[in-house]
Amino acid sequence: MEAVEAVEAVEAVEAVEAVDDRVPVTVLTGFLGSGKTTLLNRILTEQHGLRIAVIENEFGEVGIDDALVLDAEEEIFEMNNGCICCTVRGDLIRILGALMRRREKFDHVLIETTGLADPAPVAQTFFMDDEIAAQLRLDAIVTLVDAAHILQHLDETKPEGVENEAVEQIAFADRIVLNKTDLVGESTIAEVVSRIRAINAAVQVIPARHADVELHQVLDVGAFDLDRVLKDDPQFLTETEHQHDTSVTSVGIDLAGELDEARLNAWLGNLLRTKGVDIFRSKGILAIAGEAKQYVFQGVHMLLDGEFGRDWGEGETRRNRLVFIGRNLDRAALERGFADCLTTAGAVV
Repeated sequence: MEAVEAVEAVEAVEAVEAVDDRVPVTVLTGFLGSGKTTLLNRILTEQHGLRIAVIENEFGEVGIDDALVLDAEEEIFEMNNGCICCTVRGDLIRILGALMRRREKFDHVLIETTGLADPAPVAQTFFMDDEIAAQLRLDAIVTLVDAAHILQHLDETKPEGVENEAVEQIAFADRIVLNKTDLVGESTIAEVVSRIRAINAAVQVIPARHADVELHQVLDVGAFDLDRVLKDDPQFLTETEHQHDTSVTSVGIDLAGELDEARLNAWLGNLLRTKGVDIFRSKGILAIAGEAKQYVFQGVHMLLDGEFGRDWGEGETRRNRLVFIGRNLDRAALERGFADCLTTAGAVV
């Protein structure tokens, strides 16, 4: 009996020692306009008891996402004007290292990538840097998929040597949130799920509207399996260079002044009607003449949604920040068209 108890005691100690106390990391990815920021806001505002450090990455030179994320106690770190999987990857390592020096302040790290990111190089970070690998564990890659627009992006013909980011984001997903299911019919949903399964047969697909999912389905799920990834992609841990489609660019506009609402609506409506196929993503924080609140708009191709957000602060400069991401964008025409919507003089700063 004593021998049995001794063995059980040893097994208990080994079980305790085997507990992984590294900080879990969730990578939130998905093509432009799929709903990543909406899900992030749900995570930051629901009662889950976790202290979360958030790292955001934007593709454009004018930052918008910081203003789209709701006020929360969590710390938010931004990396702008570059894709997290290539030009600013060094910033990711630097920020993660800084977080580890104050790890007692948070329980979980959430990384929201730009919509043009290949998640593979981001995931590599947690295995190729010894210091980070010792303190952080990749919990899951959660990919949001826009049910209304994903098929056209999966079918895009890319230049030789250029990856299709939408395909890569699905291929590396541990969980897929199939978002905006309210915008399409059952036949389209079935087709999208079939295409997802053809790329990533085993992934769990979670249907959603407005990124409304149970958080236990996406946080601290222990879903990333390095052995599975290496089986599918033996070169995963080999440094690779991610090549973006150079025809996809970002145009950021930052103008002081107030906007004539009628002219703005006419310009945006005409722009998205005529150029919407090539405008993957649009978003902005705008100052409408006569309105005390900021106007927040977000668009995906020809679909546009807007609402009034927080009040402009006392003494705060009323200025307009907006970003367009798409193919073959005409910067001069966009800047000129938007400036024509101003009621007061403004200058690019």
